[in-house]
Amino acid sequence: MLVGASIFALSACGDNTPSSALTDSQWSARKLEALSGEFAAAGASSQKSAVDAWIVGYSAGQQNAAISYDPSGSGAGVNTFLTGAVSWAGTDAPLSDSQVKQSQAVCAQGTAFEVPTYVSPIAIAYNLSQYGLQDAHIQLSPATLAKIFNGSISRWNDPAIIAENPSIAAKLPNLAITPVWRSDKSGTTKTFQTYLRGAAPQDWTNDPTETWPYTIGQGAKGTPSVVMTIGQAQGTIGYADFAQVSNLGTVSVQVGQEYVQPSAKATAQLINHSPLNAEALKNGRYIVDVDYATKKSGVYPIALVSYEVACTTYKSARTATFVRQWLTYVLSDEGQEVSEDYAGAAPLPSALREQMMKAVGDISADDSSSGATSSAKKAVSAVNTARANISSNATFSAAKNTAKTMTTLRTVVNKNNFAHPQEITSALSKEFA
Repeated sequence: MLVGASIFALSACGDNTPSSALTDSQWSARKLEALSGEFAAAGASSQKSAVDAWIVGYSAGQQNAAISYDPSGSGAGVNTFLTGAVSWAGTDAPLSDSQVKQSQAVCAQGTAFEVPTYVSPIAIAYNLSQYGLQDAHIQLSPATLAKIFNGSISRWNDPAIIAENPSIAAKLPNLAITPVWRSDKSGTTKTFQTYLRGAAPQDWTNDPTETWPYTIGQGAKGTPSVVMTIGQAQGTIGYADFAQVSNLGTVSVQVGQEYVQPSAKATAQLINHSPLNAEALKNGRYIVDVDYATKKSGVYPIALVSYEVACTTYKSARTATFVRQWLTYVLSDEGQEVSEDYAGAAPLPSALREQMMKAVGDISADDSSSGATSSAKKAVSAVNTARANISSNATFSAAKNTAKTMTTLRTVVNKNNFAHPQEITSALSKEFA
């Protein structure tokens, strides 16, 4: 799916007023190495709204680059990345050990790594619009949520739900609860199960995976389909990225002695208190250890941390340049503001982003994998020969020899299809100016 939406189609509040992060972009004013052509990515459907906005913002500085993102889901996106068909993948779950190992075949050197780029509340959304409860923010504890999704609680007027919602108890209908879950492999599914396992271990005994463990209720492929399924029938309840459930009721989740509604601010507090996984960090991977069982006041406990998966070293210099630029933009103040404005995301802590920027800035290409090293040696040889001619041949003026140097170098570069002819000739021009 090629994204070519205008900035006016990405209004956060429905007023057709684009964010200043898009209209007054410092990114577009930066001097970037020019890129053109198509760049493809695939992955988590949860971050689609953010990616759409990022594409518009990034393209302000690279107007000749056409970027596509297929929201096929975390599992499908990572699998596509591991075939080498896309430049990066979006995923709501960190790579498994086997996936890290598989990435060696795709990356020119080493393995792939993850950086968190998008954090959003996972909302527990429900449809009881015909009962006047759509704006009630039904209150549910972790234990009650676990029992609803494992089928132990099957009706909306169950005593456990009534006990947690005394002010609306009379409105809770004698209606069957229909859980709605992701039928495809999904990082959102794994995140939600990780929360249930951490916050209600006695009631949710399943080990978290990207696959939903039960068949009760209704499955739907992708976040948009989950939201649509919930919206089509009374009594449904499901889990989805908060940015995509605006027309549904949302649950206030119990944290300690209070109930907290999903919001970017409350979710940001959760990430601020959650450390990076120390073992993964040793291997250059940035994985947030979310404290799903937190009891801290004002913190929303179900956070979707979505990652971009990339290589530290690519086989293509063009791809390496694009991914380095893309992730730099996404992690910048502008990029985070855009995802907050248009996708309801919680901004990542600045200290964490600064730490990850160092790794992103080191993304490079292994020229030897494309045969560019031999070309580089020939180019260097040509430059050295030209330098010698300039210093030893007094019959030529410096200007003429500079032109001869450039002609010689361009010939070698073009003949050998060198990766960065413009960069090399530009640098040489400055040296001989």
